[in-house]
Amino acid sequence: MEHTLLKIMPAPARLQRVFYEHPIYYVTICTHGRRPILTNSIVHDAFVQFGLRALNRRIQVGRYVIMPDHLHLFVSFGPDSMSLSAWVKSLKNAISKALKPAKTASPHWQKGFFDHVLRSAESYEQKWLYVRNNPVRAGLIESADDWPYGGEISALLFDRRL
Repeated sequence: MEHTLLKIMPAPARLQRVFYEHPIYYVTICTHGRRPILTNSIVHDAFVQFGLRALNRRIQVGRYVIMPDHLHLFVSFGPDSMSLSAWVKSLKNAISKALKPAKTASPHWQKGFFDHVLRSAESYEQKWLYVRNNPVRAGLIESADDWPYGGEISALLFDRRL
């Protein structure tokens, strides 16, 4: 039996990553132990105020849904704004401060978070429809329009410029 030696070729150089100038991130943040501590007006108001203050740092919070034990949001960062990780840490701190008067025991948050860069306006709409219907799938309401802990702070437009 004749053996043929395969010539091992070097791997091609990895392409540099290509990102949109101002990507839209889809972010999910979970509570510690998935405790249902988020669906109340205190947390919702703290979240909205945090999102409005973010505009001063050229950060736009788009659509969002706050579930009992996690929250989903879309966010975009302008030039020279803070990192996504630093911003999420700040958001967690702001909501934790709002939870203190209610004597909600800490820790409030799981370490880390999930994020995904959206690649098109279509994927933004698809993710939003999924997020918007999360309370319905969880059996908390019958219609997504009835969920009081969601909305939109800034209209995010998908930027196709590189």
